[in-house]
Amino acid sequence: MAEVPLPAPGPGQIRVQVRAAGVNPLDGKIRSGAMETVFPTLLPAVLGIDVAGVVDALGDGVTDVAVGDRVIGWADPPAGSYGEYALASMYTALPDRLDFPAAVTLPVAGEAAIRSLNLLKVVSGDTLLIHGASGAVGQVTVQLAVERGATVIGIASEANQERVRALGASATAYGPGLVERVRALAPNGIDAVLDAAGKGALPDSIELRGGTDRIITLADVAAQRLGVVFAAGPHEPSTDDLRTLAGRLVRGELTTTVAAVYPFADAEPAHRVSDSGHAGGKVVLVP
Repeated sequence: MAEVPLPAPGPGQIRVQVRAAGVNPLDGKIRSGAMETVFPTLLPAVLGIDVAGVVDALGDGVTDVAVGDRVIGWADPPAGSYGEYALASMYTALPDRLDFPAAVTLPVAGEAAIRSLNLLKVVSGDTLLIHGASGAVGQVTVQLAVERGATVIGIASEANQERVRALGASATAYGPGLVERVRALAPNGIDAVLDAAGKGALPDSIELRGGTDRIITLADVAAQRLGVVFAAGPHEPSTDDLRTLAGRLVRGELTTTVAAVYPFADAEPAHRVSDSGHAGGKVVLVP
């Protein structure tokens, strides 16, 4: 914990009094230095992308929200969402019936899910394999892929497999024999693979696909060596998509899981849970 200057919103930005910040596996990889070649980090750094809170101040040109409005969105770098205040230029109003921890499950996970399905060109009739299907990104991706008419096979720990099945996917476990287990569930083959876990599953994925085509990873730094597309983000956040997902979450048309909530002072144990790869949903920090 440290005292830092209060950030001032620039043109098109709002300052958000943070009520919830999402912890993503990418945060841990940046913290550890594993992502330094991809995301160079200027120290000292405030981590965090997902932000939910209350508008505290407006920059020039902002007319779509007012001070006191509840919002969710993506914190603008270089200062992230792990703090009392964050700046954001991509945000949307938060539905009244959606609380802050639930809302903050959406920005990064929703953007990553939609972008991944589009990059993989998943359509009706495809069979999609998702590593990390019970995580924050995996859960949203499973649901959106099923809605597209795809058959989904989700890889998850034993404790989280029932949740994956409830979302509409078949489920199986990590570990030795993965290729054989997936082939038994998908005898006609796998059309596309999303690795949202980053736990070394790319060689198995390549074997199942017979090459690197239509495989992307959001988390495995071995991608470049193996010739797989590394697609960590967010790249092109859409406030329209975020608004739609928030509305669907309120109406019960979409499911996300808040795996654990920690105070900001306990960011270290929160990262340990996230880094384990077995959180089973979104880890959230609150003031």
